[in-house]
Amino acid sequence: MRCGLPDCAAYAQAIAAGEAGIDQCPPGGAEGVARLAALTGRAAGPVNPEHGVEGPRPVAVIDEDWCIGCTLCMKACPTDAILGGNKHMHTVIEPWCTGCELCIPVCPVDCIALVNVTGEQTGWQAWSAQQADDGLRRYEARKLRLAREALEHQDQLEAKAQAKLADLPAHTHGALGAEAERKRTVIEAALARARAKRGQAPD
Repeated sequence: MRCGLPDCAAYAQAIAAGEAGIDQCPPGGAEGVARLAALTGRAAGPVNPEHGVEGPRPVAVIDEDWCIGCTLCMKACPTDAILGGNKHMHTVIEPWCTGCELCIPVCPVDCIALVNVTGEQTGWQAWSAQQADDGLRRYEARKLRLAREALEHQDQLEAKAQAKLADLPAHTHGALGAEAERKRTVIEAALARARAKRGQAPD
C-alpha cells in the first residue's frame, strides 16, 4: 500500500499506536488527512510527498496480449477483483478494483497499467460512499475466504498424516526398528504441526 503498511486496517492501527502519521494516504488526499486530524486531534496538513501525491482514482487494466497467466496479481489483489486461472489470461473486474496498485509490482511481464476513471476528481472526492463500502466488503470477504482455505488445507494435511499413522507399515515401505520409529516420529510431527496451525487459524 502507498502508506507503507500492508492494508488500511494496518495503517489505522499504526496511527492509533502513534507509529504512523495521518498524512500517509494519497488516495484519501487532503480531506482524508483533515478527517483523520479531527478523529485523532493531530494537526492537519498536506499528504506527505514521500508516500505520493493526491490524484484521481485509477483502476488496473491488464494487457491481455502480454498476460502469461502466472496468477501473481490475483494473489496480490485485496478485493479479488482479478479473474483468471493458471496459464490463462487474467482480467480486472473494474467495479471491484480499488486502484491500490498492489498488482503492479508483482507482474513479471509488466502487463498491468493504471487508468484514470475519475477525471479531475481526486483524493476523497474520487470515491463515493457506496464504492468505499463495496471495497471494504470485498476486502473482508477475501480475508474470510483465505482463512477458510487455510483451515481446509490444514484439515487435509492432518487427515493425510492420520491415514499414514493408521497404516504405518504400508507408508514406511517395510522399514523396521530405528528407521520405522524415525518415520513414525516424522509423521507425528507433521500431524502436530497441522493441528497447531489449525488451532491458530482465525475464525
